[in-house]
Amino acid sequence: MLQVEIVQDQTAKRQRRGRPPKIEGGGTTKARLIHAGLALMTEKGFSSTGLEDVLSQVGVPKGSFYYYFDSKEAFGKVLIEEYGLYFSKMLDECFLDESYAPLVRFENLITKLRNNMIKYDFQRGCLIGNLGQEMMVIPASFRQQLIDVFYDWQQRTSLLFEKAKTAGELPQSVDCKAMAELFWIGWEGAILRAKLERNAATLDRFAMHFLYQMKQGH
Repeated sequence: MLQVEIVQDQTAKRQRRGRPPKIEGGGTTKARLIHAGLALMTEKGFSSTGLEDVLSQVGVPKGSFYYYFDSKEAFGKVLIEEYGLYFSKMLDECFLDESYAPLVRFENLITKLRNNMIKYDFQRGCLIGNLGQEMMVIPASFRQQLIDVFYDWQQRTSLLFEKAKTAGELPQSVDCKAMAELFWIGWEGAILRAKLERNAATLDRFAMHFLYQMKQGH
């Protein structure tokens, strides 16, 4: 077994000089590995997802993994970056859609996030939230990267709340930065409870009470 892995690793190193390998089903091996990693880690978390789990999903040998990633930690950092970009794009699609009033854009995001949970039968959560819950067992190098992603979401949300204030949808007393931070703290907790109970009731309750309190200026 050791000899096989050594041969695979050597093959992967030789491949670095040429074209990146592709696999059946479309897309590069790297893209498929990232897609599989995101799917597995949003469901199982980082520590419970082994490289063999990812490789079996994609159908490639271990050497192909090391063509792109030096370690599981390096792989995890790429997944955080990719998930952050994916999520920020989704926020922009909702928050920058001027065909809706600012607060409706926010409600549209909540609906989209809720529907995504239902789509995957509450098996998958938020990769950033999942990793945050694993801080005692995941690489310390993830910490600042995760914090930066959360701050990015909060900033985008705060800007939308400011637009809602300008439009007269929210009282001037609302602290938009504080409310944006509170939303993401609470929403991540609601996701955890929704996964536990396998239903959207917690998401709905949290969203309803959050919007009510914010509209009251609390």
